[in-house]
Amino acid sequence: MPAPPEGTELGRYLRARRAQVSPTDAGLPPGTGLRRTPGLRREELATLAGVSVDYYTRLERGRETNPSPSVVDALARALRLSGDAHERLHDLAELASGRLTEPRPTTDRTVRDSILRMLEALRPLPAYVVSRHNDLLAANPPGRNLLPGIWDWPPEKRNITRYLFLHPVGRALYVPWEETVANSVAHLRAVGGLDTDSPELAALVGELLLKSPDFARLWERYDVKERGGGLKTFAHPKVGTMTLTYETMQLARTGGQRLVTYQAPVGTETEEAMLRLDTAARAGTHPGR
Repeated sequence: MPAPPEGTELGRYLRARRAQVSPTDAGLPPGTGLRRTPGLRREELATLAGVSVDYYTRLERGRETNPSPSVVDALARALRLSGDAHERLHDLAELASGRLTEPRPTTDRTVRDSILRMLEALRPLPAYVVSRHNDLLAANPPGRNLLPGIWDWPPEKRNITRYLFLHPVGRALYVPWEETVANSVAHLRAVGGLDTDSPELAALVGELLLKSPDFARLWERYDVKERGGGLKTFAHPKVGTMTLTYETMQLARTGGQRLVTYQAPVGTETEEAMLRLDTAARAGTHPGR
């Protein structure tokens, strides 16, 4: 993996987000002449946030590491950040200042027996457990059938983000693919900003930066998003297209593991397709055959 650029994670976040805000977005005149960098210039962002250009430059370069909460909020407004992106700016400011001293959870690949029993009890709903870095740790039978092809990889390679970018089935399974992978990368950015010394995350990101230009493009944007729930559409090669509701729940005392479950509206064709994932598992056959 390439060496990280100079400065703090806070400075890298500010640079990446500044590049995504155009003068027009910020209510500034576009000006004349060729702009050397995309997005706002440092002096424009400093003016919008009400800080000096020198202070902002030192903040971005990692020479100033103790911005006040009011300055962080002003920067977030200027950068048009909200929700998870705004909260992440505060987290990175606390990390840079040393105020965030609580150790981050480590990756744990062991799934407790009680959680494995829960996965089985959720049938016929597809369900699986992932680590904080999206490693696929366990699944019930319909959950296994939901992600065809990933089980051909050895256990240490079964990562949902890797599957999305590097597996031919993963690149075709989700619709729209671009939105799905953007959310997955944004989740890695969300956990990675406060987990900078994780060798597992460094190895995963390094591999994907090397093998996938699509991942490198999205990683450079530095979007952040915590995973919660919503809708996902699958163009499943065996049971057909289905749009499922999913919920993501943090599991206690697991180092960041999450339980992901899927369901469909009762009495719909989508539910019939989803139920075939479990029916095939009980019959010991491939779904759709």
